[in-house]
Amino acid sequence: MSSPATFDGELFSSAKCVITGGLGFIGSNLVHALALAGAELVVVDKLVPEHGGNIDNVAGLDVEVLMTSIADPDVADAIVGADFIFNVAGQVSHIASMRDPQQDLRLNATSHGVFLDTVRAVAPRARIIHTSTRQVYGRPVRLPVDELHPAHPVDVNGVAKLAGEQLHMVYAHAYDMAITTLRLTNVYGPRQRLSSDELGFLPVFLRRALRGEQIEIFGDGTQRRDCLHVDDVIDAILTAATNDVAIGQMYNIGNVDNHSLADIASLMVEITESGASVQLTAWPSDHERLDIGSVHIDGSKAHRELGWLAQIGLRDGLRRTISFYHEHPWYLSSI
Repeated sequence: MSSPATFDGELFSSAKCVITGGLGFIGSNLVHALALAGAELVVVDKLVPEHGGNIDNVAGLDVEVLMTSIADPDVADAIVGADFIFNVAGQVSHIASMRDPQQDLRLNATSHGVFLDTVRAVAPRARIIHTSTRQVYGRPVRLPVDELHPAHPVDVNGVAKLAGEQLHMVYAHAYDMAITTLRLTNVYGPRQRLSSDELGFLPVFLRRALRGEQIEIFGDGTQRRDCLHVDDVIDAILTAATNDVAIGQMYNIGNVDNHSLADIASLMVEITESGASVQLTAWPSDHERLDIGSVHIDGSKAHRELGWLAQIGLRDGLRRTISFYHEHPWYLSSI
């Protein structure tokens, strides 16, 4: 991690940390940060096809990996004695959630209920951080979107994510478990799967920019988003994990800056110097039904209560990210 940290890294030295979804994008970056802090690491990841997880994301690290679902009874043995549990597992594709809603509900809701029962039985005093998404808000009725904004998801993924975070909050308050949920905005950075068209607009734009291809933007390109470098996300996760005021709370984790999709794409083209271009195009019907327009979230609660604030601007973050993929070009095709 290269952004200024707001957490005490010494608290993780020799601590047993379990990371679900730890072979994926955010999870593997978290594993790297915890390894640097000297934690004892256990990863639980089912490696669901098309989700972007890859064992190479944690290559060279001293980590125990259990390749199974978080709902598997075998997980109990892996989490006994855990000091921290970072529950990052889940599906993020909105299109896939509409194509197979039952699968999305299993991965983002029901499996988490089973997992929470397991944690309650064998590691009830563990500190737990659960990652959710700002997608639970759906189409905003006001901007920026704070934690009191109504939750009206536009797709099954948003519904399942909302159910998953509510399960975590129920267990926090009903069973006195030390749980915090973080609603993340649009995240980008190293170790993100670039070869799929269904895991968010940022990896799609990045892949096409890196390859010198045309970046297609649905609509007029004025839709606005706040984007968050994964290092800032890891900082937020570890800050929440080491701050007792966060227990039983839910926080938006976003960036105070927001940009139009056209500006984001143009900045990628500029930084990659690959000859890529930007083209506006009509909405495909399956995507247009799920469009939420412009949205950016209000992260002032996390700043006020935890002292956390995103540190990495979009230009700097994209430069770091593009440099990583230039050094690791296999991400463009293999996962």
